[in-house]
Amino acid sequence: MSAEQQNLPVEVTLHHAPSVNMVKRIWKTFWILLIITIVELGLSLLLHKLDLPDNTKRLAMKGVIIILSLAKAYFIVSIFMHLGDELNQMILTILIPLMLLVWVIISFTIDGSSYKYMRNRYDRTFNTKTMNLPQTKAPKGKTVPLK
Repeated sequence: MSAEQQNLPVEVTLHHAPSVNMVKRIWKTFWILLIITIVELGLSLLLHKLDLPDNTKRLAMKGVIIILSLAKAYFIVSIFMHLGDELNQMILTILIPLMLLVWVIISFTIDGSSYKYMRNRYDRTFNTKTMNLPQTKAPKGKTVPLK
């Protein structure tokens, strides 16, 4: 008896060879990713080598590196994970939770930084507890109590 006669679910899997167009698309993506990676590496080395005194220039260069990294992530997800060929609803199903996760990480980081700043500003004993006190040399075998 066949699967249809027994009312069993039928599984169909299709295997196909990659088309010439898809192979060209993958190679094109590879070269784009390679160029972006080389530019990122060059900017990183330049940022390290120049040791820019102006904070705005340093932040701008880091911003460019982050944008290039996001472009690389887009190409990887779109081409190699085949998300670019999906429906918009499927793409949104994946991207919205990802954006919420990024938002949570950013907001927790900001909140933690705010707490640290407020604790240092308003708790006078915290600064004295965490200050780096000068170390004094003690004779061998003896300890010097901290003041």
